[in-house]
Amino acid sequence: MPAVAAIAPGDGKKEYPGNLTPFVMVSCIVAAMGGLIFGYDIGISGGVTSMDSFLEKFFPEVYRKKNLMTTKNQYCKYDSPTLTMFTSSLYLAALVASLVASTVTRKFGRRLSMLFGGVLFCSGAIINAFAKAVWMLILGRVLLGFGIGFTNQSVPLYLSEMAPYKFRGALNIGFQLSVTVGILIANVLNYFFAKIKGGWGWRLSLGGAMVPALIITIGSLVLPDTPNSMIERGQIDEAKKKLKRVRGVEDVEEEFQDLVAASEASKQVEHPWTNLLQRKYRPQLTMAVLIPFFQQVSGINVIMFYAPVLFNTIGFKSDASLMSAVITGSVNVAATIVSIYGVDKWGRRFLFIEGGIQMLICQAVVTAAIGAKFGVSGIAENLPQWYAVVVVLFICIYVAGFAWSWGPMGWLVPSEIFPLEIRSAAQSINVSVNMIFTFAIAQVFLMMLCHMKFGLFIFFGFWVCVMTVFIYFFLPETKGIPIEEMGKVWKTHWYWSRYVTNNDFHIGALEMGKGGHDQVIKTF
Repeated sequence: MPAVAAIAPGDGKKEYPGNLTPFVMVSCIVAAMGGLIFGYDIGISGGVTSMDSFLEKFFPEVYRKKNLMTTKNQYCKYDSPTLTMFTSSLYLAALVASLVASTVTRKFGRRLSMLFGGVLFCSGAIINAFAKAVWMLILGRVLLGFGIGFTNQSVPLYLSEMAPYKFRGALNIGFQLSVTVGILIANVLNYFFAKIKGGWGWRLSLGGAMVPALIITIGSLVLPDTPNSMIERGQIDEAKKKLKRVRGVEDVEEEFQDLVAASEASKQVEHPWTNLLQRKYRPQLTMAVLIPFFQQVSGINVIMFYAPVLFNTIGFKSDASLMSAVITGSVNVAATIVSIYGVDKWGRRFLFIEGGIQMLICQAVVTAAIGAKFGVSGIAENLPQWYAVVVVLFICIYVAGFAWSWGPMGWLVPSEIFPLEIRSAAQSINVSVNMIFTFAIAQVFLMMLCHMKFGLFIFFGFWVCVMTVFIYFFLPETKGIPIEEMGKVWKTHWYWSRYVTNNDFHIGALEMGKGGHDQVIKTF
């Protein structure tokens, strides 16, 4: 069995003094609200695209397919390139914005990046609410995407840097909790707005995105900056005062010196993007690419984007499909709270692996259920109630498995493993890969559903199997490791140790046992 355990105290693991202060708690809760805009959008898109009034106005071809029954094939009735472009254009814009956000986050701080994100998202929401044509919808979606690119790049970094290392997992998952709350709120609003007579409820759904946008915009103006970011921008004295306030103790000298050392090392790096390709960063780069890739090909965004559409496709009426989406959204929130409780107790690897196994079993059941009733023709008549209950139940168990594993861990682990000198660039890679594959899946899902039928769930099940095996063999445990000492987990890993040497650590003082004596290595 590969040696993938975290570093034991005898390996020189530091324990910086510090408490979970009310100041940090409030700061992290406010910052985590950045996840609301991402979650609200995920939830609102699928609901709006199942509303007849919205489809009739902007996508009449889909409306005719859905309601005039020109096709009885349930797999293909939503297949429309224009409709999928409406949904997925946001993620292409978020990809571009995340690359720009790297420079803003590094040079001007995490807060300014959040501010840009909130303002851009608010602008997109206003345009969507008053949209008269498809081009206005897509323009609004692009601005929403720019907003998400900035916030998704900066918020996870902010949370990981602000939190004491013993509580970093739980506080960082506040971002994912906000995402799930945003999805749930969007699902509930869709359910009620769809009932508005006159067919203008979709405008309220899309315009409602202004509320979470204003929360993160105002929040970014009152939040303190992180000590890491202040040191990175040369505000050394202010950073030390801030670190004392953040940790709630006076004795912060050791952590402060390690942060300064990491900052000095990062200043030697003129081109962080090129630097990412160095051999010593191979583990971090691999995780920055594969974790968000696996997160998207798990199939979760298909469920959350298109939950109302999917439930409508398997025979639920429009109201019932929106209600089912509310149920899955509630499960999503509850399961994310479980991960907040367990991430710093059970560790990241346990949650990744358990969630993967749970998702795989559920996908097998859903595949069998849909395949048995719809076959390859996509035609089924008089679906029994027990069938609908079984499908929703196993989709909920699937969502729970994702929500306490790949959902929060997919953002937490990449944000905590990068050394300061490549942190902003690497986080941009993480967000970019996430958005590339979110875009790709959103763009081709309805077409894949039409052509692959129930085999689509087999496709996602295959990837869930692959990513669970990958985590088991290649991800070391990062629970309880100070963020500026994270390099040590790669050095002790059975596979990644071949890429990392002792000289690659950019931290203040590493104590490493050697021949019964402690050797202190200074790297600054």
